[in-house]
Amino acid sequence: MTQLFPSADAQPTALPLVHGSPQSSDGPRVPFYAPEIAQAPHRAYREMRRRYGPLVPVELAPGVPATLVVGYHTAIRILNDPEHFPADSRTWQKDIPRDCPVLPLLEWRPSAVRNSGPVHARYRQATVAGVSGVDLYSLHSRVEKIAIPLINAFCATGSAELIGQYAFPLTFALINDILGCPAEISQRAAAGMATMIEGSTTAAAEGNAMLEQAMADLVSLKKREPGHDIVTRMVHDPANLDDDEMLHNVYSFYGAGIEPLQNLIVNSLRLMLTDERFAGGVLGGSLSTRDAVDEVLFTDPPVANYAISFPRQPILIDGVWLPAHQPVMISIAACNNDPAIDNGEYTDNRAHLAWSVGAHMCPAKEVAYLVAQEAIDQLLDALPEIRLAVPAGDLTWRPGPFQRALTALPVEFPESAPLTI
Repeated sequence: MTQLFPSADAQPTALPLVHGSPQSSDGPRVPFYAPEIAQAPHRAYREMRRRYGPLVPVELAPGVPATLVVGYHTAIRILNDPEHFPADSRTWQKDIPRDCPVLPLLEWRPSAVRNSGPVHARYRQATVAGVSGVDLYSLHSRVEKIAIPLINAFCATGSAELIGQYAFPLTFALINDILGCPAEISQRAAAGMATMIEGSTTAAAEGNAMLEQAMADLVSLKKREPGHDIVTRMVHDPANLDDDEMLHNVYSFYGAGIEPLQNLIVNSLRLMLTDERFAGGVLGGSLSTRDAVDEVLFTDPPVANYAISFPRQPILIDGVWLPAHQPVMISIAACNNDPAIDNGEYTDNRAHLAWSVGAHMCPAKEVAYLVAQEAIDQLLDALPEIRLAVPAGDLTWRPGPFQRALTALPVEFPESAPLTI
């Protein structure tokens, strides 16, 4: 891991490091896209914090400089200051090549995630209206209806791979259910998002186009055939979003919904199956699934690094000059595990940044909590003797600077009869 960082001689750490100042922004940077960081991020965060303090000079992709925030209190300050740290990336992206692998996830869109001020408030109004109409009391039965057939497909075999056979299809079906998205459109959307999230240079633009076209088709459908779903409520909200605005705000549900929720379920199951406190406690009833989910949101949040802003002008933060229009990315995982606030107590602790804070706080966190808990409970109730099929050390993580996601979660269990619905 140490080879990922500039030589200790290159940047003295006895004094506060000043990087990215308006006069000079060419100092050594950590290649944050390196696969070694994805496999051992917490070690990397500790080394970054030791060398640079709360603000770390990184590259999100080759030749794409940014600042990574690894200090909790610094992150809170930035997230609560959209005036100086707006989400608008238009000036930045003028100098970014179209084939840059991180561009599809950072480029400006007419959506809540990439705007600030009154424009953001208008987009968020429609988004919140769409989410607030979701019946939280019905989520139990909706998840159960999806989960049981998935479990029945593998319960008699004695083994399964829980991402491909359970977490992804469950999350995919549930998100599309609450959006009111039919199967043909949703399959195209999922294929587009999957190619984007990996950060592949050749596939990113193609995946982005696939997802945008699927969202345009969904919005058009809901205008012709309204239903009791998020997209219909957004179409009819007084914010009166036009077709392009609707496309991109619905697009955000796929980016923030399917992959992160799937990985929240998987990362929580991994914790339960590898940590004796949970392996004994959850199945024995002394700890709740919510406790496991909360711990994962602290230690291995599915969106590990994001909440990106672009300062309007050079700004001095914690003794470090941040240049105008260069990405400032919050390392949610690093900030949650900052020694300044991490005391190792996660039960009933909601201080993590997994849902962000401030104007861009996730509006669907209660939906995500309930779906993740219910999906996990359905599986554990059906297969209480489930265990990992490989040593925990053999599990591997997908590459990419943004997500914390396993490549696979193979399990085994005593063969059992199918459940009744």
